[in-house]
Amino acid sequence: MEDTEITQEELNEFYKRVGQNVKEQRKKYNITQMQLALAISHNSVGHVAKAELNKFNKHFSLQHLYKIAKVLKIDICELIK
Repeated sequence: MEDTEITQEELNEFYKRVGQNVKEQRKKYNITQMQLALAISHNSVGHVAKAELNKFNKHFSLQHLYKIAKVLKIDICELIK
């Protein structure tokens, strides 16, 4: 198996795309950042806001994405496409 190099830029673009997908889906279901933070048992709406924008090196973990998909009743693939 080949070793696959992933640049930091590629990783940042991935996190940015995931954040945009979360924001898009959250808005589609009329859920605020605060409601989402509470629903996924995260004590910081600021983290959700920063992760949606990929600011200050904040991003959603797999656990966050799993919980967000369950809250929104969507396939997790909608968040990572």
